[in-house]
Formats: sequence, C-alpha cells, structure tokens
Amino acid sequence: MKVVVLDGFTLNPGDLSWGQLEKLGELTVYERTPKDKIIERAQGARVLMTNKTSLNAEALNQLPDLKYIGVLATGYDVVDTISAAQKGIIVTNIPTYGTNSVAQFTIALMMELCHRIGHHEQSVRQGDWSRSKDWSYWNNPLIELAGKTFGVVGAGRIGLQAAHIASALGMNIVALSRLGNSRHKTNIPNLKWVEMDELLQCSDVISLHCPLTANNEGFINKDTLSTMKRTAFLINTARGKLVNEEHLAYALNHDWIAGAALDVLSSEPPSEDNPLFKAKHCMITPHMAWATKEARGRLMDTAVYNLVQFMEGKPINVVCARYSLGDKPLVF
Repeated sequence: MKVVVLDGFTLNPGDLSWGQLEKLGELTVYERTPKDKIIERAQGARVLMTNKTSLNAEALNQLPDLKYIGVLATGYDVVDTISAAQKGIIVTNIPTYGTNSVAQFTIALMMELCHRIGHHEQSVRQGDWSRSKDWSYWNNPLIELAGKTFGVVGAGRIGLQAAHIASALGMNIVALSRLGNSRHKTNIPNLKWVEMDELLQCSDVISLHCPLTANNEGFINKDTLSTMKRTAFLINTARGKLVNEEHLAYALNHDWIAGAALDVLSSEPPSEDNPLFKAKHCMITPHMAWATKEARGRLMDTAVYNLVQFMEGKPINVVCARYSLGDKPLVF
C-alpha cells in the first residue's frame, strides 16, 4: 500500500519519528508540496496525509487509486469532502490532540497583553533600567485579572480548558457555545452561559475557540467591536477568518478596544500589507499554539491509529464517507 505525506515538515521538523507509519505501507514523506506537484506526488497512492495542502475536486478526480485521506489537523477544510464522499474516499481528522497546548497558549497571550513582559524585557536589555532614576518602572499599564470577566466564544474542549485556567486566576467566566446555552458538563464554578450581545458587552477578555463556518466568518467586525468595552482584549487562537482584519485594525487604531493577540490570520502566511501589522496594541504569533512537541506527538500517534483502524475496516474520526442513502453522500 502506497502512503504519501504531502506536507510533513510542520508536524515533524525532525524531532518526531515516522517509524510507526512506515510499518503500515510504502511511505513517502514530502516536507512541502506545491500545488503543481500534488498530482505527480500523489499518483498511485491509496493513502494520502495532508496538513494544509489542498485536495480539491479537480485533484481528487485525477487520483483513482485514492481510498483514504488523513488530515493531520483538526480542521479539514483543505479537503473537498463532498467530492471525496462521492468517490467513496474516507476522510479523517485529528481531534483533541492540542487541547492543553492551545488553552495554555491562549492564557499566555492574555498574560502578555496584561503585562507586556516581552516589551519590558527588551526595554531592560536596551538599558532603560540601568538609566532609570527609580528602582522599578513600567511603561505600559499593568492589569490584574482577578475579578475580571473572561468571555469564551466556542465552549468546546479548548475553550473550556482555557476557561478553567482563567477561573483559577480569579476571573469570572461567561461562555457562548455553538450549541447554544446548553448546560455542558463542566466543573467551572463561576461559569455563566450568555447570549452573544451580553458576552460582548460584559467581557474584559474575549477568546475565540469556535470553528469557522459560513455563518460566523468575519463576525468580529465593526458592529461587534463597537459594543465591546474600550478596555477589553480580543484573543484569537481559532481561525483567522472569524475576524474582519480591516475592521479590527481600525478599532485598535481608534481605541475602540485596548488590544488584541492573534495566533491566526485570514491568510497564512499573511501578505506583508496585512492591516494588523501596523495596528496599535496588536500582537501576532505565527499559528503556533498547537505546536508543542507533546501535542504533535499525540497528533502523530492518532494519525497512525486512524489509518490502522481504516485498514481493519473500522474507521474512526471520520469527517466524511459514503452511506447508503440513495446517491447522496453524507458529510459530517
């Protein structure tokens, strides 16, 4: 069985092993695959693994041997799942592997917004402390989080784990879930389920953890930003297209909100003229919240297990498949 990994470098830049996957078939791993090389490299493969390399209907039409696509991530929008289902190709993803890592990174971004530790460390290295007339100084406001409100949009595993940590810091928690205000099982004592309007108005920190859908693309825009507190922070470790970047840049530059910390952007890698690069009080990191070695190790293990289960005729973590419902594929 021919197994091809189209873009393995991000998952495994050299600190993990492909050994378990090698045991399952004739394995070829490419660090990256440009668009014009996809068909050439994937030709004859029964199994394809992809992280961000797009597999659209045109590509799938040219790969008659393909039976399985393993997405090396939780989000699977890089695959045309409708076309895959029509062709009887199983598509799987990797859920839950990054829960702790992304939640931890979310809180790290919040703490950085509150204390600007990196900025002050650089200030010291530039000699500002040595030249100071005082034994202590700070040149950005310092913010205590206890008693403030942490708003979670998308109260799944990651959102609730971030809320747990925020609660431990003494913050009040409000949450909006795509399931509505249903009572998810959680032991966060001070969590309150609210509607979007209330979450926007009462939160001191709003953290996005929801999947991107046709209904919520760009929902952080001039209308929602204008209802937030002027002292509020926005954090996004979910999907870049949840945010209208021009509107956020305008809001930051005109002090509608106090700051933003983003690990994701609408286009990745971003163009050099992204308006957020010149926005005030905006921190941007390169989509790295998921990438601890521990999380990547779990991702690799799950990718292997997904393939093993497929080979045994018991596929798991399936996001699309063909079912006996007439000629209509079911995508879920």
